[in-house]
Amino acid sequence: MTETQIFEPDRRAIAYVDEGEGPVTLVLIPEPGLERDALAVVGHYLAEEAGFRVVRIGSRDAAGASSGEVTLDDRVGDVADVLDHLGLSGTWIGGHGLGGTVARAFGAEHAGRLNGLLLLGVQEQEIPLPPAIPVLIIQGAEDEVTPPVQGDLLQSTAPERASVTTLRDAGHLFPLTHPIETAVLIEEYLDWD
Repeated sequence: MTETQIFEPDRRAIAYVDEGEGPVTLVLIPEPGLERDALAVVGHYLAEEAGFRVVRIGSRDAAGASSGEVTLDDRVGDVADVLDHLGLSGTWIGGHGLGGTVARAFGAEHAGRLNGLLLLGVQEQEIPLPPAIPVLIIQGAEDEVTPPVQGDLLQSTAPERASVTTLRDAGHLFPLTHPIETAVLIEEYLDWD
């Protein structure tokens, strides 16, 4: 797998992994505490098997700050800074749990930079979906942290462009316990075979 790099704007250490090349760029943000490696198998599959460029961005609290010190706005800014550093626009962005909330908040602020949104387990947040872009929601049927009903409720706010897929027998950590199934669902949705 590709090595972790550190980008340090304004003395903030933001870890990220950039792997693969291809017509689709997908930015993945893990749940804090699990960090970049939590989505490593999903990302590696999409880079190697689907031919996507996948950028996994960790949170700066992975470099030493406590999670209480880093706000949602800070995380959105970190993602924007890494994307600017890599010269990326027109990407898909997504994440798992709080990482998906960061992706939604990024989309709310920077909708023009996105091709679509990918949410792996939806937190209950008052962040609307960005306008006019497709949204894929993947959820674990047995998820007690981000229950499937939250994904269903979010999908109902934009049924014409938001899709929900539920993995049977999967809990909140489904990107770790069902990584290939998760990656295949993403690949099939983006349909770039």
